[in-house]
Amino acid sequence: MEHAIDLFLNLDAHLAEFVAQYGIWVYAMLFAIIFVETGLIIWPFLPGDSLLFAAGALAATGVLDIGLIVVLLITAAIAGDAVNYSVGRFAGPKVFSAHDYQGFLHKLLNRDHLDKAHAFFEKHGGMAVVSGRFVPIVRTFVPFVAGAASMTASKFVFFNVTGAIIWVVVCAGAGYLFGNVPIIKDNFSLVALGIVIVSVLPIAFEMLKARRSR
Repeated sequence: MEHAIDLFLNLDAHLAEFVAQYGIWVYAMLFAIIFVETGLIIWPFLPGDSLLFAAGALAATGVLDIGLIVVLLITAAIAGDAVNYSVGRFAGPKVFSAHDYQGFLHKLLNRDHLDKAHAFFEKHGGMAVVSGRFVPIVRTFVPFVAGAASMTASKFVFFNVTGAIIWVVVCAGAGYLFGNVPIIKDNFSLVALGIVIVSVLPIAFEMLKARRSR
């Protein structure tokens, strides 16, 4: 049982083993994992960045097709976020229904929080959706919150597609180009963190500017 859990939670580390054992079915497995991690809020701990990186690194050895990986996983990422957004849009207003502060739960699920989230996502939602792709766990919750906050659907679709393309191309591409370079392979999480920091700087400056003006 412990071995099965390890395989499930560390699929990136065992990807070569799965390719050797299951061959072409690995493409379906990769699609399913990326879709579930981005589309189902109850599975935020599945590997994302590292799995894309590992798939790109294997593709560099000729074991997998990098073109097919990129197309399939961009599709999975777009579909996953779309489902998550739809669930949030349907469930959010029902969950965040309280207007009066009556106890801790009502404070936590107060409708005012949802209204503030809506204002945030209308102003900064695009950057949040795109940069959130590079943060484990966060990328699972951002589309749900965007839906719950009623972020404009057309705006979400645009940034969902943009974010999915950037995320998959950067992570899988980095694996394809540098996946077999030890220093990059061992520190890919730091590379992803650097990408996030650079991408959220505009939001940070905008929020700081707004706070100073108040």
